[in-house]
Amino acid sequence: MKRFKIIALLLFSLLVSVSCDSDFEEINQDPNNPIAVPSSLLIPGVVRAAQNRSYSTFVGGDMGACWSQQFSKVQYNDEERYQPRQGVITQVWGDFYEDVISDAKSMQEIAIQEENNNMQGVAITLQAYGYAFLTDVYGDIPFSEAIKAGEGIISPVYDSQEAVYTGILAMLDEAISLLGTSGSIDGTNDIVYGGNANLWKKFASSLKFRALMRASGKMDVSSQLQALVSSGNLFASNSDEAKLVYLSANPSSNPLYESIVFGTRGEWKVNSVIVDILATSNDPRLPIYAAKNADGDYRGKPSGYVDVPNDDYNYENVSPLGDFYLRPELPGYFVSNAELKFLMAEAATKGFISGDANALYLEAITASLEYNGVAGPDIAAFLDERTLSASTSTALEQIATQNWIALFSQGVESWTEWRRTGYPALSPAAEADLNEIPSRYNYPTTESSINKANYDAAVASQGADLLTTPVWWMN
Repeated sequence: MKRFKIIALLLFSLLVSVSCDSDFEEINQDPNNPIAVPSSLLIPGVVRAAQNRSYSTFVGGDMGACWSQQFSKVQYNDEERYQPRQGVITQVWGDFYEDVISDAKSMQEIAIQEENNNMQGVAITLQAYGYAFLTDVYGDIPFSEAIKAGEGIISPVYDSQEAVYTGILAMLDEAISLLGTSGSIDGTNDIVYGGNANLWKKFASSLKFRALMRASGKMDVSSQLQALVSSGNLFASNSDEAKLVYLSANPSSNPLYESIVFGTRGEWKVNSVIVDILATSNDPRLPIYAAKNADGDYRGKPSGYVDVPNDDYNYENVSPLGDFYLRPELPGYFVSNAELKFLMAEAATKGFISGDANALYLEAITASLEYNGVAGPDIAAFLDERTLSASTSTALEQIATQNWIALFSQGVESWTEWRRTGYPALSPAAEADLNEIPSRYNYPTTESSINKANYDAAVASQGADLLTTPVWWMN
């Protein structure tokens, strides 16, 4: 009897062990830590990483808006005088490769497995944006061999900026062809367009238009630009534009708010250049861009000067940014409708596309004024005095200057467009380390050690690794 009980117990144990083992994987999965995620779940991280870095006061402020002379600083102004922090330059490189491009690449790979064309298009568009940002600020960058550590490539070659642009345009073509075809975009995770694939297609198309205009001095872009216009897939209004609307509470609010208001870092002020241009033209955006100083005046500070603050320019007598631009919900832009329309006006003026350049120019100004909350009658009055000159060179200066004004707070983009057009005419910062406004960021110092051979080849091809070496589309 005892022997029978032992045998029965052994058989029961065997059955239990087999039963448990057959469902082991299902039973032991943690629902709070999934081993696979849907591709759309990666959208918020990629979008926020791009905007948080480009809008940060140390990047979009110091090495963007200060260099395009829209912002100025009354203290801690080394960067304004062209002494950038190498740690910040390294962060830009790392954040865009790791948190924007790499994560968007992972998004694409998951979307391929999901057979979701729309999500593939979203992922490719965000990768193209990341590469465009990097090449515009650094010049030649790793592209064809980038993000391939899994394939054993840990020292990627640098591609010429022309090759990178060619690759970006091809990526955007692929994204445009995928978007609006099949699959879905989770509206909860899509913090840009709420799941609307057709708006993502407009983003990709409008980003391609900007890239083509940036390369237009080096490449024949007319047919591609006209094809984009004819496609009907460009932004039609401000409601189409590609932007991240931030939230009202730290740490999910706009980086300008987080540093200047929440962080009580009030050294970022408005520049005298933009104050003077707006005041001279009776521009209704002046009281929106700037607040009055302690004396009740709109007063900017010129770029530069080693010894600040002082009696000439200090926290009290220089105008801070206007409240509109210090809102926690201030959007972070990828591409705005106003910028696109200015680029279209430029393209029409140069004969790249068909269309009424003056009408596009006025539409662009209107888009900027509406975004800034200017009332309809004030818009009409301002437009009455704005007509493009019959002189092509003067018209191009008008367009570029108004685009520069409209790009206020979009620091890196305003500096980039100024580098491309040269308008408005700017002088280097006073008491600066350089006798010219920077043309690029230098490479992270780590690149010359961990990727030395490819770094050296890039420098030999592009030019010295200096802030003053022009990028490809500037030459």
